[in-house]
Amino acid sequence: MKDKKPADPVQARPRGERAEGSFGRTDSPGPPPKPSDLLLSDDDLYWFGEGNHYRLYQKMGAHLDREQGADRVRFAVWAPEAASVHVMGDFNGWDKGSFPLEPRGVSGIWTGHVPGLGQGEPYKYHIVSKLNNYRVDKGDPFAFFSRTAPDTTSLIWDLEYEWQDQQWMEARTQRRPASTPESVYELHLGSWRRPKHEPNRLLSYRELAPLLVEYVLEMGFTHVELMPIMEHPFYGSWGYQVTSFFAPTGRYGSPQDLMFLIDVLHQNGIGVILDWVPSHFPSDEHGLGFFDGSHLYEHQDPRKGFHPDWESFIFNYDRHEVRSFLLSSALFWLDRYHADGLRVDAVASMLYLDYSRKEGEWLPNEYGGRENLGAIHFLRQLNETVYREHPGAETVAEESTSWPMVSRPTYVGGLGFGKKWDMGWMHDTLAYFRLDPIFRKYHQDYLTFRQLYAGTENFVLSLSHDEVVHEKGSLLGKMPGDPWQQFANLRLLFAWMFAQQGKKLLFMGGEFGQRREWNHDQSLDWHLLEGSPQEEGNDSPHEGVRRWVADLNRLYRGEPSLHRKDFDPDGFEWVDCTDMENSVASLLRKGSPGDPEILVALNFTPLPQHNYRIGVPRGGRWAEVANSDAVLYGGSGQGNLGGALAAPVRSHGRPWALNLVLPPLGAVFFRHEGGEEAR
Repeated sequence: MKDKKPADPVQARPRGERAEGSFGRTDSPGPPPKPSDLLLSDDDLYWFGEGNHYRLYQKMGAHLDREQGADRVRFAVWAPEAASVHVMGDFNGWDKGSFPLEPRGVSGIWTGHVPGLGQGEPYKYHIVSKLNNYRVDKGDPFAFFSRTAPDTTSLIWDLEYEWQDQQWMEARTQRRPASTPESVYELHLGSWRRPKHEPNRLLSYRELAPLLVEYVLEMGFTHVELMPIMEHPFYGSWGYQVTSFFAPTGRYGSPQDLMFLIDVLHQNGIGVILDWVPSHFPSDEHGLGFFDGSHLYEHQDPRKGFHPDWESFIFNYDRHEVRSFLLSSALFWLDRYHADGLRVDAVASMLYLDYSRKEGEWLPNEYGGRENLGAIHFLRQLNETVYREHPGAETVAEESTSWPMVSRPTYVGGLGFGKKWDMGWMHDTLAYFRLDPIFRKYHQDYLTFRQLYAGTENFVLSLSHDEVVHEKGSLLGKMPGDPWQQFANLRLLFAWMFAQQGKKLLFMGGEFGQRREWNHDQSLDWHLLEGSPQEEGNDSPHEGVRRWVADLNRLYRGEPSLHRKDFDPDGFEWVDCTDMENSVASLLRKGSPGDPEILVALNFTPLPQHNYRIGVPRGGRWAEVANSDAVLYGGSGQGNLGGALAAPVRSHGRPWALNLVLPPLGAVFFRHEGGEEAR
């Protein structure tokens, strides 16, 4: 996909007039630029200084340049408080003074070129600051590839790759994300699967590609979401402590290897969402922190620039150049890696100045409030840019508070995200399922409260990695009762998730009921799917859960009423949410006119309900299209023999009624198949 030229915000200026940016006037930049500097135009400097340059990666960093048959590399780095900047590497014996860069006027950018360099050449910048003669060796903030930790060296790398996913990319622009099914499989590449006889070896991007495609297709997920694959020095951060915002981690291969993985997923009809972390960055010396002897990327005051939870730096969103850096990172993964979306991590920590801070530990904004105005501006600009430049792509916010209109357009005052994780649903639902069924009747509101706010955002129902770490246990481990009841509860949990409005996200291992908590240093327990004759019999209940999730995905994708109005209040209707005594809930999902309605009834106790009457809007046959208690899934096999006929008996305010069997700790889905119309 060809890179597009950024929209020119300078066009509105009268002919011949130069703009004054934050670096000073660009019509007097000092000495004329040398040929090696021409990659950066005056307009680039202007857009960068205004916070409106969103493809800086084309200009900054290290770029291979082949002129007149000779290889050389152009370098450009932003270090306004530097007294000198030198490039060093194997090519000069890591001499800190032999290859100086030169300042580009008053822009704060240092540029130059080194001849005779090629693909894979290691390098760093040696920076001497004007401030206290501070000296430091830094990795390139715009490096396309880096050596793997503990080595922190940047690598010169060309991103040439022949994509084969044109059909996917063209079709993507025609999709309507609100009305199409989206079921996301979240995974951590290093611990999803490892070689059976080499448990300590990480599979490469290319090794993972056929395995992941086969599994995702078998399971029926529409997308994968990769936990951060940007380079990070500490593997135990799971990728959330990013030092290279333009480089994929080399733990699994080269940039082209990652492109291959995404390409193969696209060719098989699977979307790819990348976790992206603009909320903070680690304080490692080689990284962005204290870059040129000043607080360049982070806010100078620790009350705004240091995160107490993660002991990391917070970006200074008020600084225009920092916004250009982050915008360019976001567009980079969409432009060059064909990502279909970005899930933006820890948005709440960006929005609130007092996030995780006590009284006296934070500074109010200029109006005395707790809102981070710079971050709000950046997030709106981010979303406007992504949706303008990449129709069909999406942004998803992990936002855990009641901030209004996170997924509403910026022109009506929203933040502009396409979707938002429904953290409230996750907390309430897991709190309910942890309860012994005896006590669930006292907490039916945990299930029903969501419908009071479900229409306020474009929600994703997420059961993510955050719920199975830090001694929280696995999803299966949260379920009460004996082993049979635990598995039945887990299948019921997934049924409840797919019955609700909203897109779906499930973290790896949950789909087959992994019993232990996730460990990033180990592969998932795939052997559980093979059964354990000593403990669980030859037919593993884990395999039953896996089949259930796969069938739920197919049901969700195949039934328009389960996805077409995921964000529309008209797509959901309670039949009865007040039967607290029996801990039963029933609901209708509806699509467009002509789409068969789906009735879902859920029994949250281990006592089966026979001849349970549920009102329905239409007569005729209602086919039982899914039953979590089927023997195939490890259930007891109780159900409705494939369906039921509605009787002309008023119930729950509706003219017809079904008499059903509700299996123990089970959910049943019915599709209306025709007959009498609503009265």
